[in-house]
Amino acid sequence: MRIVGGKWRGRRLAAVGKGDAAAHLRPTTDRVRESIFNLLVNGGHGDPISDARVLDVFAGTGALGLEAISRGAAAATFVEQGRKSLSILRENIALLEAPARVVSRDARRPGPGTPHDLVFLDPPYGAGMGERAIDALRTQGWIAPDALIVWEESAPPVLADLIQVDQRRYGETCVTLARLS
Repeated sequence: MRIVGGKWRGRRLAAVGKGDAAAHLRPTTDRVRESIFNLLVNGGHGDPISDARVLDVFAGTGALGLEAISRGAAAATFVEQGRKSLSILRENIALLEAPARVVSRDARRPGPGTPHDLVFLDPPYGAGMGERAIDALRTQGWIAPDALIVWEESAPPVLADLIQVDQRRYGETCVTLARLS
């Protein structure tokens, strides 16, 4: 796993090792991550990355948020609760000396937060956790009113209180871009 573009392009990230199956991580592949950022930059969504406050939810290794910082985002907040994931995430932040904050908490019960402009949501596929997390993050103030949400799932998610602005399929991954309604 590596950073695909921006100032840290080509930098390798710590990832899940073969003995780390218990971490239950499914990192976004370099190819899908590159496609997501091409869509963000070239998809007619303005400039959602430059100087953005990024929220990476179900962050895992942090690859999405770190990619955003590499491409010009101001800083990122990573929400993750898995012990192995947190270890890898913190290692990657330290490796890049990234302007980042880690919140070790269940994304479905985040507590009060500050608004973020660009939200990456990559919940466990098919578990309905993304819908519950978005609702909690929205009501607790983590998502700015004009934020762009990038949601990865295996199937199109249920977008209650969200407006879909784009949707693409990359292999088994469905990427939905949405905004608050």
